Amino acid sequence: MPVPNAPTFAEVQAAASRIQPFVHRTPVLTSRGFDEAAATRVFFKCENLQRMGAFKIRGAMNFLLSMSPEQRARGVVTFSSGNHAQAVALAARLQSVRATIVMPADAPRSKLEATRSQAAVIVFYDRLKEDREAIGRRIAAETGAVVLPPFDHPWTIAGQGTAALELAGQLDEPPQALIAPVGGGGLLSGCSIAAKALWPRIRIFGAEPELANDTYLSFKAGRRVAIPPPATIADGLRATQPGEITFPILQQHVEEILLVSEGEIRAAMRFLLLRLKILVEPSGAAAAAAVLHRKLPPEISSVVVILSGGNVDPEALASILHDR
Repeated sequence: MPVPNAPTFAEVQAAASRIQPFVHRTPVLTSRGFDEAAATRVFFKCENLQRMGAFKIRGAMNFLLSMSPEQRARGVVTFSSGNHAQAVALAARLQSVRATIVMPADAPRSKLEATRSQAAVIVFYDRLKEDREAIGRRIAAETGAVVLPPFDHPWTIAGQGTAALELAGQLDEPPQALIAPVGGGGLLSGCSIAAKALWPRIRIFGAEPELANDTYLSFKAGRRVAIPPPATIADGLRATQPGEITFPILQQHVEEILLVSEGEIRAAMRFLLLRLKILVEPSGAAAAAAVLHRKLPPEISSVVVILSGGNVDPEALASILHDR
């Protein structure tokens, strides 16, 4: 059954054509050592090497390019802990659109500085006490700006799905499974739409921190469940509830949400950096952590892992590298 407001595969394809001049076609890497440790063949879709260091530019750019000239003239306002903030700031600058970003006061410094470098206006909030969406809506009401959601909008979802669409020309044969990290669900829902259209028999999984398990609990309950603001190291996966649009898409296409511990995320980051020589942030490493620690069904012999981002503060990285 069609999911209300969900983008179609054709809309993902249109998004790919629309954003192509502004995004990187990220590589797919493999590692014999990781395959041996995970006991399966793994293909890494390296969105950590995307512009601004994360997949988010795909959805942000598709959203801005889908807006009318009148809407772009009003500017945009969004809310994000970092990667979406950076992406919207860059996309807005490239399209000469005014952008206001609502960011938590404890956002990673590297993401804050990258957002600020794109000339966006930043408004800080306390993520433990304040509602970022309410702040964004208030700013939109006061300024006339268009709210650009970080995940729960068809334009955003279609843009994120282009990461999976690219795989069609990068793999020699269909993978048995695809796994991506899940925060609000924009990346996983968009990629699930594309992957199921490309390979109808593919099995799709999400990876989520144990400390930020709102989507896992929602799957178990069969409805959207909210949790308190989580304290996971994976700052990009700190959504407290899956989206109204993304969750039904996930229910339709995703087989299971796999939980990973903070230690497993750290171990995956170390493996990826020291063995594959690629830097992946905690949120971006969640799916790799699930595969590395063999949480997929054992019969799966090949899987695409989406490494969703690579933005991590040097201090945090140093701590992770020394934490054995």
